[in-house]
Amino acid sequence: MSNSRLDKLVQPLVEELGYEFVGLEHSSNPKNAMLRIYIDHEAGIDLDDCSKVSREVASLLDVEDPISGHYNLEISSPGLARPLFTPEHYQQFVGEEVKLNLFAPEDGRRKFTGRILAVEGQSVQLSVDDIEIELSFGNIAKAKLVPDFDGLMVKGNQKSDKAG
Repeated sequence: MSNSRLDKLVQPLVEELGYEFVGLEHSSNPKNAMLRIYIDHEAGIDLDDCSKVSREVASLLDVEDPISGHYNLEISSPGLARPLFTPEHYQQFVGEEVKLNLFAPEDGRRKFTGRILAVEGQSVQLSVDDIEIELSFGNIAKAKLVPDFDGLMVKGNQKSDKAG
């Protein structure tokens, strides 16, 4: 089953449960098939949230049976290295650094790391090594944010300074 068909099946249930459906990854490797669903919530995600969504999604998938064979179901928060699935995700994180892999090489490369400059139509503009490039969403196999750990440490220290 394609990811878009799985998205259409799972997304309404996740949203009905009160969570943001970030996206999903489906690996059909026969030895280790996996369906990972990313959820988020303004209050954050904890183990209870993941368990709740897992039970409901497992029941839905048992009834609909969209994936043949055995697979592992994982429910996860997007975390700091948040995966990007839609043009809206890229738009939300303009200015942030992203690491992505392409299906087909562009300029002899399949892996890029750069700052998101803009989203226009069906492409994203990145600054990679001070060069602006444009990549089509249709050619992006996988993308995730690159966490700014130094910036997070500064913010964390500022919060602890204010608390003390």
